[in-house]
Amino acid sequence: MAAAAAEPQTAPVIPAGESIAARSVSTAPSVLNIGSLHRPSGAEAAAELNAGSPQSPPAEPAEPEISQIVVQAPEPRYAAPTLRDRIGRIWAPVVINGRGPYRLVLDTGATRSAVIPQVVDSLGVPVAQLASVRVTGVTGSAIVPLVPINTMVVGDLMVDSTNLPVVADVFGGAQGVLGTEGLHDKRILIDFGHDRVSIMRSKGQLDRRAGFEILPLHPLRDHLLALDVRVGNIRTKAIIDTGAQVSIGNTALRMALARRGMKDVTKEEIEGVTLDVARGDMMRAPPIEAGAVRFTGVYITYGDMYIFDRWQLMDQPTLVLGMDVLGTVDVLVIDYRLRELQVRLRTS
Repeated sequence: MAAAAAEPQTAPVIPAGESIAARSVSTAPSVLNIGSLHRPSGAEAAAELNAGSPQSPPAEPAEPEISQIVVQAPEPRYAAPTLRDRIGRIWAPVVINGRGPYRLVLDTGATRSAVIPQVVDSLGVPVAQLASVRVTGVTGSAIVPLVPINTMVVGDLMVDSTNLPVVADVFGGAQGVLGTEGLHDKRILIDFGHDRVSIMRSKGQLDRRAGFEILPLHPLRDHLLALDVRVGNIRTKAIIDTGAQVSIGNTALRMALARRGMKDVTKEEIEGVTLDVARGDMMRAPPIEAGAVRFTGVYITYGDMYIFDRWQLMDQPTLVLGMDVLGTVDVLVIDYRLRELQVRLRTS
């Protein structure tokens, strides 16, 4: 998710070690959007993502516990696909101030990148000198510290002189999130079949003869990209969010679908950046269709999440399309310059 230019708050600084959670969204000034939506059901196995070689070599090695990323076979190193018993994840090795790489979750639903306190310690920034900012999440808002950085590099993406919110360690093995800042002219290619991810400058469309379906994306506020889909026969705005483990729908979508009859309701909990927990109803959805692409067997958790109010999307059917769906394809390309979602489905 994207944020309007955020101004540091004068509120008291929250210590970096305090428990602040994982994902936020906002449209209001003086608010940052960061993180990853998840169920509070425990961390998934960690997997590193290869997003291309950094443009400048690290000046110093990071601390051993940061730089040594251990991957347990058969877990993919870079892009873990969604399987029957596992929701996929995408990871980026990001060099910050010439140190790292630090393992961040690639999150197209986060307006800003963020790191956990361990990274702040590694960078050697005194916590007492940190400013603070308010972040808003799926379920609430909180004041968190800001760490100043000089450079952040991954693949063709380079961000200079910015402040990163410091959030709690809730990313299932990652050290923060990589948000959408600096992606306006970039293409993200995620090849689940070959365990490969790259971030590069957009140079044009992929060849349709390679089996890709090209779906137009529409910009919302703050770098968010949305896809026009049909959930059953209901026209719905679907926000592409690689940082969300599960797909969530607003109450307007649920009410529109209720005319079809909805069965087998399961109570679920969603946790956001502030560690506030929202409760929703998870139900199997009718097929989700976008152009020639069709997803079946999808479960959506419905509720009046804080996120939808922040986006001013309470009144129209809206869906956050998470990795439970996006991770089922073979190759996923998000082209920010062309505003396209380029998808190649699995063949088996």
